[in-house]
Parts: sequence; C-alpha cells; structure tokens
Amino acid sequence: MANQTSLSEFLLLELTEVRELQILHFLVFLVLYLATVTGNLLIISAVTFDHRLHTPMYLFLMNLAIQDLGAISVIMPKSMANSLFSTRHISYLGCVAQVLLLILFLSSDIYLLTVMAYDRYVAICNPLQYEIVMNKQVCIKMIAGVWAAGLINGSLNAAGTFATPFCSNVVNQFFCEIPAVLKISCSDLNLPELGAIVFCAVIGLCCFVFVTITYVHIFTAVLRMPSAQGKQKAFSTCLPHLIVFSTFLFTATFAYLKPIPDAPSNLDLTFTVLYSMVPPMMNPLIYSIRNKEIQMSISKLLGLEYLSKNAFPGF
Repeated sequence: MANQTSLSEFLLLELTEVRELQILHFLVFLVLYLATVTGNLLIISAVTFDHRLHTPMYLFLMNLAIQDLGAISVIMPKSMANSLFSTRHISYLGCVAQVLLLILFLSSDIYLLTVMAYDRYVAICNPLQYEIVMNKQVCIKMIAGVWAAGLINGSLNAAGTFATPFCSNVVNQFFCEIPAVLKISCSDLNLPELGAIVFCAVIGLCCFVFVTITYVHIFTAVLRMPSAQGKQKAFSTCLPHLIVFSTFLFTATFAYLKPIPDAPSNLDLTFTVLYSMVPPMMNPLIYSIRNKEIQMSISKLLGLEYLSKNAFPGF
C-alpha cells in the first residue's frame, strides 16, 4: 500500500514473465518503432525542405507526423526498455509526463484530423475560394489552435488523474493509461478527472459530428463530378482519412469510457494498441507515402531518382 505523499514510482504491466518472450517483445517493438519514426521523419523533412509543399494540406500532414512521432515516442521506448532489462518500474513524474504528453499528442491528432476534413471540404466543394479561405495566416492559426487545445486537454487530464492519493502503485497497463491509473486511486469518484474525461468526450463527439457532416457535403459534391478520374482521386484522398479518424476516435472512446476491469485483459490491450500505436504507424503510409508529391520530395531528399509507379503498384 502506498499513498501520494510517499509514492515515488509505479509498476507497469509486464506483458510476459518469460525472458525469451520479453526479448522478442523488445525486438518487435523496436522494429515497429524505427519504422514509424523513419516514416514520420521523412514526411517532416520532405515538407520542411521542399518549398513546393508549403501549402495548407502538407503543413497539416507535417504536423500530423510530428504528433504521431510524439505519441509513439511517449510509450514505446519505456516499454522496450522495461522488456529489455526485465523491469516494470516508471517514476512518479515519468508517469505524469506520459499521461500529459500522450493526451496532448492524441487529442491534437483528433483536432488536426478534424481541421484536415474542413481543408478537404473547402478544396473539393469550394475550389475557387480555397486559396482565400485556407490562406497561410488561417492555416497557422488553425495549427496553433490545435496544439494549444491539445496542451490544455493534456494538462487538465494529468492534473485530474493525479489529484487524489493512490492506494497501490501497480498499473495494469504497459504504460500510464488514465483508466488504469484511476483504478488504483483511493477515491471511488475522482471528480476532477471525471470532469476532464466528460469534457474530452464532448469535444470528441463534436469533432465526430463535424467530420460526419463535412463528409456528407464532400461525398455529395464528389458524386456530382462528371469525371470518373476526379471521383477516384477525391475518394482516394478522403476515404482513408475518414476510416482512420473513425477507428481512432471509437477505439480511444471505448478504452477510456468503458468500465475499468480489476485485471488486464486481451481486449483492453487490443484497444489500447489500436488507438495509441497503430495510427502513428499507419498514417505515414495512408496520408503521405502514397502521395506523388511526397514521393518526389523524399526521393530528392535522399538523392534518389523519382520513384516510378512500377515501384509503388496501384498508386
């Protein structure tokens, strides 16, 4: 038993006690982490150094890559280190930092995906006004608003989560996830964090409703296009965005609003991985690597010839 005044560390969930499987877990996470970091860094570098990509859509993609890189870096290195050294420890401040930064990056992801839906709406439904509506100043303000809202969200959740004493230091998750941390709180009803979660749920619902209405207008406009090629291009741009946004939002909502079990389960781990690790891995491929302009910039950045269609079948 421990309370908040004497608690100096938490014990995270050990995915396995078998040493060989711990090493395997480390190696699998290492490969996935390096692939995610490489993909997102290539996108950030391509947009940063190629002035042709300094447009709203690519600036949004670059910020999405930064957020994904941050989210995956908050949880995976610590989990890999624990597996490699066969330990479960994380410091109290480290746990606070994980909660704050993870919510910052994940909520910013949702807000930015919502902004990107509006960007696609203007580009498809009002193309003649796109450069006026989505000018550089508006774009910068939107990005700044996304980061500010994410920081406020993360700060509120971190403050609410650690506002009450803890009766245990054993967290039944492989990182400091809010529901697992709240489970070991001495208070049956954590009003500060409950308020923060309800606030997040309302904001998430508003984002979902906004994106849904936006895509209704987008798909209506796309279906009116006379060109089959134009329809295909619009759908290939919008459908992955909608699928990732919906999957991300629903899995995160389920993970945070479902009843907290007394013991970890495979279902909990599955939904945790789906919302916290899969999007940062998949977003570079879904949003950017399949983009011809990004391909050209990356190949130029690496000193390679432009990657032809034969190298990326179906693009």
